[in-house]
Amino acid sequence: MEPAASPPPPTLGALLFNFFTVGILGFGGVLPLARRMIVEQRRWLSAAEFTDLLALCQFLPGANIVNLSISLGARYHGVPGALAAVGGLLAAPVAVVIGLGVLYGRYAAIPMVAHGFQGLAAAASGLVLATALRIASPLRGKPRALAIAALAFVALALLRLPLLPVLLVLAPLSFAVNRRAA
Repeated sequence: MEPAASPPPPTLGALLFNFFTVGILGFGGVLPLARRMIVEQRRWLSAAEFTDLLALCQFLPGANIVNLSISLGARYHGVPGALAAVGGLLAAPVAVVIGLGVLYGRYAAIPMVAHGFQGLAAAASGLVLATALRIASPLRGKPRALAIAALAFVALALLRLPLLPVLLVLAPLSFAVNRRAA
């Protein structure tokens, strides 16, 4: 049996359209939608490649999903691909957020509006947790990687240590542990 052929690289139009779709549908949590589109639907990256690229993008300044869209677009089409992907991702959300900001500024004192935003925060928290579990799936069966991830969770979520020092300690530790194991 022949291995399944990988899909052709995305066109500039496909990058623009697909990231636009992710951007317009995924307010407050586009990473799960982006992962589904990139890994499961379009197969532009494998699950492991997505996790690796996301890990790299988390080291860069700025929003992870923006960095990811730029990196993926640049991977296939250089600067035009990066511009198409990030432009598609940000165009509609920026317009909608500006409009909603104006409306919220006017109606924020209404209790129903305040309660609505509290409900959105709870839903967003669940979405973040579900995405974290899905992104961590390539780590199954890798106890060293799971231990580093657990240390990061404890340091950041429980001890509330600053991100940069945690990364500066755990990244070299991760390299050392995995190098020694190899």
